[in-house]
Amino acid sequence: MADPPIIGAALLLGAALGSFLNVCVTRMPAGDSVLRPRSRCPACRAPIRWLDNLPVFSWIFLRARCRDCAGRISWRYPAIELAAAVIWGGMAWRYGASVAAPTGAVLFTLLLAIAVIDARHYIIPDPLSVGGCAAGLVLSALPGSTPPGAAIAGAVLGFGLLYVVGWLGEKALRKPALGGGDVKMMAMVGAFLGPGGALLTVFLGALAGALVYGPVSLRTGKPVPFGTFLALGAAVSFLFGDALFDWYLRSATAGSVAATLH
Repeated sequence: MADPPIIGAALLLGAALGSFLNVCVTRMPAGDSVLRPRSRCPACRAPIRWLDNLPVFSWIFLRARCRDCAGRISWRYPAIELAAAVIWGGMAWRYGASVAAPTGAVLFTLLLAIAVIDARHYIIPDPLSVGGCAAGLVLSALPGSTPPGAAIAGAVLGFGLLYVVGWLGEKALRKPALGGGDVKMMAMVGAFLGPGGALLTVFLGALAGALVYGPVSLRTGKPVPFGTFLALGAAVSFLFGDALFDWYLRSATAGSVAATLH
């Protein structure tokens, strides 16, 4: 565990990145620049003053209303900022000064943006998936991270696995079964987690999507935002993947021994 000052700094950094993440979530689906123009009120388009753009605190101070037009400011903005702060602070608390802390923080920040955008718009922007894959491969060069060979193999496996699943689904259903964004997202996940993590992510994402959103999809006809559930599966794989693999191997070994004895 890192020292409290480091955790505090990570919390503040995460909150600031969460503020930028709000810009990405708002503009990327429309193909707009995330750098220009500066942040504006979505209702009156007035530029937001720096004092009114402090993560979480400005939303509370302004009572969730724009200073210029008094229009409502969605709770989504402070929620994303708070989530990003928790991600960065939590990684510092759990992993301390190891490479796993920034690696996990970067991965989870990307997953947060992807989950929100895919849930709202059913798209996964390339700057997040392709750019995230590049980030995962670069981070793999750091000691203590996923080795470069495993990162490359994971990216190839994640991309190839979901590409084949989408191709087979399209042949069976005679309509697109998976979006290209999902396929590229799994290349990113594999670059961070390696081949085993990519496989576990697909399994957990498919399971969560079927259990949580499957009934909704059947009732409404809306497609499953698979990227959102893949993001959940990737998060679980990063935090608990080794424990889940150990549990599975122990269970499989115990089952084999029991079958042999009988």
